[in-house]
Amino acid sequence: MTAFWQKGWIKFPYDPILAGWVEHALPAARSAVTSPAFAQWLDCEGTWFIGVDALDNDPQGRVGRSDALTGQAMAFIYQHYGALPLHKGQVSVIYPAYPRPRQGENENAAQYRRNRDAAHVDGLRPTGPDRRRRVDEPHAWILGIPLTDASTEAAPMVLWEGSHKILRAAFVRALDGQPRDSLHQVDVTEIYQSARREVFESCKRIELPAKPGEAYLLHRHCLHGVAPWGDTATAGPDGRMIAYFRPECAGGVAEWIESP
Repeated sequence: MTAFWQKGWIKFPYDPILAGWVEHALPAARSAVTSPAFAQWLDCEGTWFIGVDALDNDPQGRVGRSDALTGQAMAFIYQHYGALPLHKGQVSVIYPAYPRPRQGENENAAQYRRNRDAAHVDGLRPTGPDRRRRVDEPHAWILGIPLTDASTEAAPMVLWEGSHKILRAAFVRALDGQPRDSLHQVDVTEIYQSARREVFESCKRIELPAKPGEAYLLHRHCLHGVAPWGDTATAGPDGRMIAYFRPECAGGVAEWIESP
């Protein structure tokens, strides 16, 4: 068993193959950030471009004139998860002064963003006035690929090591005994919030800065977020820009909870 399954994350060192892909992806990402078609993704008072599905890549990760997305990170993914078609990548950009409140965010949510890095498990989007959560998007894994150089204090990815074990156990309890074809309808709000509090009390918080040519992979149940922009942080005019890929499990929520 690799350290990935124990810790819930792995960082890959500089890979010239991935660095070559980044050279093609960066111009496409810049175009997405300035495109009127994606203007709605600029939030947190201009300090976060969320950029979901903003990168114009094909299902093999080709963007612009690049080759398919390959290299050591993808080789690791293929070995442990098999091959999945890639959605259009997220182009997540953080700018100085993040985090400002997100549009429609109340003070409690804004405080959570500031003090707890907006920690979350992907795919559990809050809905309705009571912000109830269900497994709307059963992602198979989360791959982050930095596109720009930024200092380590420039709002790096944050994760809680080993949190995937606590959260997976909680989701198993929440979904136990439910029909497999309706697992996506099960409300997991309370058990998720309780498990999240346990993670904060018992798991180590880790900041995970990275540079172009490097990458990191998170387990889909890993609690993670984004640190505030540090007082001494520096980045170029593109900000701290990362491409994320999070393909969904072919077997839906049942696979999301049952497979490693």
